[in-house]
Amino acid sequence: MAMTVHVDVVSAEESLFSGLAEIVIVPGQMGELGIYPRHAALLTRIKPGSVRIKRPDQAQEELIYVSGGMLEVQPDVVTILADTAIRGKDLDESRAIEAKRAAEEALKNRTSDIDYAHAQAELAEAIAQLRAIQQIRKHTSH
Repeated sequence: MAMTVHVDVVSAEESLFSGLAEIVIVPGQMGELGIYPRHAALLTRIKPGSVRIKRPDQAQEELIYVSGGMLEVQPDVVTILADTAIRGKDLDESRAIEAKRAAEEALKNRTSDIDYAHAQAELAEAIAQLRAIQQIRKHTSH
């Protein structure tokens, strides 16, 4: 039997995942982090993107989109506290494309620095959602 670590993915609205994993891949602030069982303790911010969870009883990874938040790693427990989290299968591609288009339009027609920063954040989130949708399609086509 493979070594596992307990993983919890929680947003402000709900708990999206609680279970065992062989590896968890998280979009860290400075790049992707691969977390295996018995990983050294770690606390870091995460950026918008896909959390990939490889469960011991499934061939395909489980994907959860997170819009940012915090990652805490202990040797036997990984906790992801996300600002917003959506199961990969629940992502809406048309909504993400529209959000991307609206953010790009806002960046072109900016009126203040605050609007610009907000539009940049929305654009990054929409792009991350679209990447998550692409990852899901790639994994389900294999």
